[in-house]
Amino acid sequence: MRPALIVALAGLTVLAACSKTETAPDPVRAVRTTTIAPQTAGGAYEYAGEIKSRTESRLSFRVGGKMLKRHVDLGDTVKAGQMLAQLDPQDLRLGQDAARAAVAMAQASYDQNAADFKRYKDLHEQGFIGPAELDRRDMALKTARAQLDQAKAQSNVQGNQASYAALLADASGVVTGVDVEPGMVVAAGTPVLRLAHDGPRDVVFAVPEDKVGLVKAMAAQPGRFKVRLWGGDAPALPATIREISAAADPVTRTFLIKADLGGANGVRLGQTATVLLELPQTAGVTKLPLSALREEQGKSTVWLVDRASMTVKSQPVTLAGADGNDAVISSGLAAGQVVVTAGVHVLNPGQKVKFYIDPGVPPASAASAASHGVPVGVK
Repeated sequence: MRPALIVALAGLTVLAACSKTETAPDPVRAVRTTTIAPQTAGGAYEYAGEIKSRTESRLSFRVGGKMLKRHVDLGDTVKAGQMLAQLDPQDLRLGQDAARAAVAMAQASYDQNAADFKRYKDLHEQGFIGPAELDRRDMALKTARAQLDQAKAQSNVQGNQASYAALLADASGVVTGVDVEPGMVVAAGTPVLRLAHDGPRDVVFAVPEDKVGLVKAMAAQPGRFKVRLWGGDAPALPATIREISAAADPVTRTFLIKADLGGANGVRLGQTATVLLELPQTAGVTKLPLSALREEQGKSTVWLVDRASMTVKSQPVTLAGADGNDAVISSGLAAGQVVVTAGVHVLNPGQKVKFYIDPGVPPASAASAASHGVPVGVK
């Protein structure tokens, strides 16, 4: 029984092997193509930015106290010397009164010592007192004079402190921020308002670490940077790089850059803008649609069409960037080669292809286009 079973199983295996179907060959695909020719590519980088004043001050009181009033609101335009906010001046005035009283007391003491010194000097000249006593009176007069000077200086300080209860605008500009409301007790130096000074405007934007070197190199070339303002159809404004941060932001790891807009009119503070970095034109490169690229083993590749056999093969390429919707190829292709620009995801190495012909194209034109390996009927 066992030998017979083995023979039967072997026969079934042979029959199964004979009945195995062969894999069907890949179909002939119709592909859109383009013929490689040297081109010139430029391109540009775009970064989102914000319009800011060249100088923006955080205004604060030089003394502490309770804020009574705020005379301006967010967005108000102010003039130099205008009162912006006010503290409760009662304690400051009391301190000023105390300082004035100290001046009066020091003045009285000085006057008394001056009169005493005059009398003792007369007594010394008459021989009633010795030089030591006259020296003591002279020293007392000098001490009283120093105390008077100290009291006057302290009185001036208290007078200044009282005047600091009013926060004045140190320049004309626009209020861009309010940090303290009436009724709050603030310490000296606590920011109360933010004031953007009138004058030049900057556009502030950030770039990643790998583009800082490019920005520095392009900053030395005039006309490379332009600013397009949002919310309008105004033409792009020329800009000049004024400042590049020396350290990256600890959170975003980007570098802050400030570009000068010069005397541009119609630019509003806080307005959003797009900063355009125009790259120099590079000759001898190739542009291909993004649909022509694919990734193979971590490398960018394209399909090349062999005109003789009408088959495709994979060709690695090096990307240099993008120009609009086209990829810029710096190496890997030669003039005259035919590259597949559509349908790359359904092709295999060595697969037979044919040039796609648009049904709406006349036969003569279609045949001429197909013989040159260009995408027929593509607008």
